[in-house]
Order: sequence, then C-alpha cells, then structure tokens
Amino acid sequence: MGQLKESAQRVQDKLAELGYTNEVVELPDSTRTAQEAAEAIGCEVAQIAKSIIFRLKSTDNPLLVVACGVNRVNEKKLSSQLNDTLGKADADFVRERTGFVIGGVPPLGHMEAITTIVDEDLLQFKTIWAAAGHPKAVFELTTDELVEMTRGKVMNIK
Repeated sequence: MGQLKESAQRVQDKLAELGYTNEVVELPDSTRTAQEAAEAIGCEVAQIAKSIIFRLKSTDNPLLVVACGVNRVNEKKLSSQLNDTLGKADADFVRERTGFVIGGVPPLGHMEAITTIVDEDLLQFKTIWAAAGHPKAVFELTTDELVEMTRGKVMNIK
C-alpha cells in the first residue's frame, strides 16, 4: 500500500490515537458521492456514511450530520429538533472549520469539536464506510464505532 495523502494520513493518525485499528484506504476512483463510493468499494449505497456539514445560524458553528448514503437530510425537521436553523456551509466554511474539503470530510479528526448527529438508518448495517479526509480515501467501521468516535446523537434525519 502506498503513502496516504496528507489529509487521509491525519484521519489514520487520529483513529490510531483514539485506539482504533480501522484502516484508511485510498481508492483509484473518486468517492465524492455516495454512489461513486459504493461502486468503488463494492457495497450498498446505503452503507456509505455521508458527512454533511451545516452551519448553525444562532452560533455560526458547524453541525455534522453523518447520513445513510440513500437518505436526504430533512433540514426543516432537524432544525426544529435542534431548535436552531440549519444554514448551508460553503466550501470555505467547511475547509476552515473541519480542515477537510467537501467530498472528503471524515466523521472525526476535525480542527474543532463538532456537534454530530448520526442517522439512525445506518444502525441496520454491520459495517459502514466513511470518508477519510480526501475524496478518494475511505475507512470501514461499525455503527457503534461511529457513534463512539463522534460522540454523535442518533436521530431520524429524514
């Protein structure tokens, strides 16, 4: 296996630092979308854990939603559950606040602690795949690991 890209290596280092043995892999094809990732990995689209960053209107803080690959986030519903308005996070905001680019945002290892919501639909799978800091880097994990490493709150997001 070759050298990981710097941003993917940061995710690998963070996993190791937290005591996880999950391995970051770089794929030859883009995994920018859930569909592309599933095709490159050879799993169901639903097993892709999409990291979506929103901007909380009240605090201007990022919110990470780790969504099941086939689901769309119901922003209205989530806003009312969180008692805050979800705003769109542009590429600059995502890079500045997480340290990663859109399409490669991992569920952990961000520049700051980020409130995280985990889509309950991911819990049906034994293993899932998440982005690992780069649009071609991913790692496999269990949903228990995802909830543990993100300290995420499991919610219905659709």
